[in-house]
Amino acid sequence: MKKDDCIFCKLANGDIPTNSIYEDERFNVILDNGPATKGHALILPKDHADNLFELPDDTAAEAMKLAKKLGCMLVEKLGAQGLNLVQNNGAVAGQTVNHFHLHLIPRYEGDGQNILWKPTSPSSEELVSVKEVLTK
Repeated sequence: MKKDDCIFCKLANGDIPTNSIYEDERFNVILDNGPATKGHALILPKDHADNLFELPDDTAAEAMKLAKKLGCMLVEKLGAQGLNLVQNNGAVAGQTVNHFHLHLIPRYEGDGQNILWKPTSPSSEELVSVKEVLTK
């Protein structure tokens, strides 16, 4: 179901013109207007979910299948050497629009993007403690 005040619902459902590269009954895949690299695209479900936690399991599964299909196309047709899949949930994680979306970011040698993190060095005890919390 669409949410009337959601910009990504409007983009996904064709209420606002986009540069769509794929569309079916459940998704619209559009080129990002502020791309990290050439071919940066967004997988947008047509039905609204604020984030991954609200997304139905079947939609999440289909989004990943679509990411594989479109990722292969971007690499093949644009000559990218790699691909990042980025999906943010919550403001602290970098989510700026509250509508689930998956970024497909083709990567090119020397493209200047740093979609990485700085690894930390937890102790063995800290890792065991986290494992125990998560597996209880």
